[in-house]
Amino acid sequence: QLPLVESGGGLVQPGGSLRLSCAASGFTFQDYAIGWFRQAPGKEREGVSCISSNGDFANYADSVTGRFTISRDNAKNTVYLQMNSLKPEDTGIYYCAADWGYSCSIYARNEYDYWGQGTQVTVSS
Repeated sequence: QLPLVESGGGLVQPGGSLRLSCAASGFTFQDYAIGWFRQAPGKEREGVSCISSNGDFANYADSVTGRFTISRDNAKNTVYLQMNSLKPEDTGIYYCAADWGYSCSIYARNEYDYWGQGTQVTVSS
């Protein structure tokens, strides 16, 4: 069983919305901060957002601030990424990842311990 499984991706028109989910299993979810990363074709994987282990702190990339919202439900071992006002440049494979400890960083990609397999998001008319 994979430790992290993403869902909710798909094809959406510019200006539309999607909500991604990241379901965790096999580890103590509430001990881990969670991050969302994305990778567009031909580009490096970049951090999008992250949330602390208890959900009281979140961080966002400048490119998504004001449009994306991260949240978590520790009772359900799930993290969500609500994406509004989507743009074509948001297209890519979205991955969630778990980093042991309270705090998180969208820049410290190598510190994350577990990764999901990704879900495709395509923003196109």
